[in-house]
Formats: sequence, structure tokens, C-alpha cells
Amino acid sequence: MNILQINSSIRAENAYSSRLADSLVAGLRQQAPAAKLTVRDLAKTPHRLLDEAALIALSTPAEQRSPAQTQRVALDDALIAEIQQADVVVLTAPMYNFGIPAQLKAWIDAIARARVTFQYTENGVEGLLKNKQVYVIQTAGGKHSGTEADSQSTYLRTILGFLGMTDVTFIYAEGLAMGGDAEQLALQAAATQIAALAA
Repeated sequence: MNILQINSSIRAENAYSSRLADSLVAGLRQQAPAAKLTVRDLAKTPHRLLDEAALIALSTPAEQRSPAQTQRVALDDALIAEIQQADVVVLTAPMYNFGIPAQLKAWIDAIARARVTFQYTENGVEGLLKNKQVYVIQTAGGKHSGTEADSQSTYLRTILGFLGMTDVTFIYAEGLAMGGDAEQLALQAAATQIAALAA
């Protein structure tokens, strides 16, 4: 089994989402000690944003690309290879201003490539990243899940499904900035869910 852990918090150390992801991965590896783990920390190694130069490089046939274009496409190719090889994906998604981190959006833009990770057919779109178990760890200072304010979960479920990843479980740690015992209660609730999933 191949596990891919994507940390997207802008905090390189001690992020709630990263700590919860580490806990989940540890539980999964207890179940499957031989599992191979790949961790990509988007704070420590941020991926380049999709810009016009990247778009032109991606739309240029491989044999016609300049060395710079080839190098740029190779950056995305590396991320695509990681997700293609993964059986389990543990994705962290701290909420910033009601949306996902820019680093995570850059990762998604990199792995979403027509005719590679999805394709259009006469019957509509077909996601090509199939047969993967995805866990999304969503952290937030307030409490938003199940409300109109949680556009983040809707977006992630939509884009992951678009790419063929339909087996998605969300783990929430919310109210982390609400004071009192809220932080501890949120982390305990998430830890309980993680323990049940990794049992």
C-alpha cells in the first residue's frame, strides 16, 4: 500500500492539520506496516502557481517544448506520479478566509490535467484517479461544517470526484480559535474519529 500525505498548512511546524494527519497515518501504518509513505509539505516545498507560462508549456507538444517549458511541466509530472501511485491519500485542508490554502490550490491545479488525470468523453467527464481512499483533515478557527459557510468541503469533494476520487472521508477539527475549552474539544473529537478510522 502506498500512502500519500499532503500537508498544506502555511505553518511548517506544529500545524493542527499536520499533527492530525500524522496521527492518522501512524494508525494506518499500524494496520499495514509495509506501507510506503510519501509526505509532501507544501509549506516547506511550495509548488509553483499555474500561470500563463505554465499553461503554454502544458499545451505545447512535448517534442516542441523549450528546455524551460520541459522543466516546468516536469514539476507537475512529479506530483501527478505521486497521486497516481497512491492507494491512500491523506490531505490536510486548514480553512483560511473560508477557502483552502493557496498552496493546496496550486497542488490541485498541478495534478488536474486533461487526458492524464481526467478526460472528457461522449458521456461526460471521467476521472482517471480511481480506486483511492482519501481522507481530508479540515481545520478551522470557527465552526462551519454543514453550513453555507463551508464552501471548502463542497469544493474539495467536487474536484476530487472530478478526478475520480469518490471515496472521501472528512475529519473536522473546528472551533480552534473560539477560546475556552474549544480547542481541546475540537482536537479530541478529531482524534476520536481518527482512532475509529484507523482501528
